[in-house]
Amino acid sequence: MRVRWIVVLMLLLAGCTSGGGTSADGRITLRFQSLAWQEESVTANKELVKEWNAAHSDVKVEYVQGSWDSVHDQLLTSFEGGEAPDIIHDASDDLADFAYGGYLADLRELLPARLKSDIPQHSWDTATFGDGVYGVPFLQEPRVLIANAKWLKESGARIPTPEKPWSWGEFRSITKELSGEGRYGVAWPLKEPVSATLNLSLSAGGQLFHRDADGKVTVRFGEADAVVPRTLHDQANTDHSASPTTLGSGGSDTLPGFFGGKYAMVPLGFSYRQQIVQQAPKGFDWQVLPAPAGADGLTQGVSPQTLSVSADSPHKKEAAEFIDFLLRPKNMVRLALGDWMLPTGTQALKDPALHTAKNDWATGTALAQHLRPAPAQSVRGYPEWKDKVATPAFQEYYSGAIGLAELRRRLVKDGNLVLARYQR
Repeated sequence: MRVRWIVVLMLLLAGCTSGGGTSADGRITLRFQSLAWQEESVTANKELVKEWNAAHSDVKVEYVQGSWDSVHDQLLTSFEGGEAPDIIHDASDDLADFAYGGYLADLRELLPARLKSDIPQHSWDTATFGDGVYGVPFLQEPRVLIANAKWLKESGARIPTPEKPWSWGEFRSITKELSGEGRYGVAWPLKEPVSATLNLSLSAGGQLFHRDADGKVTVRFGEADAVVPRTLHDQANTDHSASPTTLGSGGSDTLPGFFGGKYAMVPLGFSYRQQIVQQAPKGFDWQVLPAPAGADGLTQGVSPQTLSVSADSPHKKEAAEFIDFLLRPKNMVRLALGDWMLPTGTQALKDPALHTAKNDWATGTALAQHLRPAPAQSVRGYPEWKDKVATPAFQEYYSGAIGLAELRRRLVKDGNLVLARYQR
């Protein structure tokens, strides 16, 4: 709490979070907090704000730079302080508490039919809480395998495609074949193991969270839920085809070893291609491959980036109009290219720029149809379950410290005790 009020004071002193308003001559000012951080993405966002302002003399948008590292606490602070920006950039898995807390406007009556129909329902589901829609999902990224193309080709392994992906069993066999003295077939960056595991487990039919007829959610860990965790565990502890040192690393931490020839493949988000293009040594040959498929094919969970409107904004209609402008198909493509991610909009996804072989855009775009809401998207109590139960349990399982039975016991027994407190 003390930290929260310190942040409030700092922000008020800086005068940087006060919401938009109306000037004496009736002109409206909206504050748009963007979390864009890659140079191309920041440029695209600022250019679109500039274009809006040039065409709308009566409604001005001010660009406010936010940060993914602190967005939840910063937004909570600004909501409680009555200083939230009018238009809010975030991710769908961060919206539940804000939506149920009454901080975000229900967008159902504010958005135009064009935008509603352009985005598939399964994407809208990621920002739907209860009966309301509290964000517009507009960018998403599948988790893919980034491979050392030369190494893979020389191995003689079958190269997977979105049409003919590897199974999880085939993936395990190939990473074992690719491993050798001081070299590993794969480097799993599992500093945050929960979302990666749950999202990929959808491919094998794993759901983990089950909503009963009374609306309450419980954790159940069946055989389908075990496919992906067991594969990762066995690669690291039985086959020794996964580097044990990267299990506690973030995605970027694995890149130097990948470039240096220690790992044949690294599972990463699609947007990591930008870092690879910028950082890879000259001549380094890399390739994007689809993640392995299971009983449910290439299905995997995602938490799209979203745009929301503050419930306290006095100009919700104008804020929604700006969101509609920002997410017109051509503009959504500009934002997607800037972030090296995929747009959710069906019209934007057709843009030729997203279907080129360059930097394997076409491979990632082919996966868009398989993306679904992350399993824990609307589960109340998920953050506590993740931090206190699931994260340490998965970390210990992947390190070999505990077995599958103990992992199951913690996720289910301990986990359901946590979720029950949020569903009384």
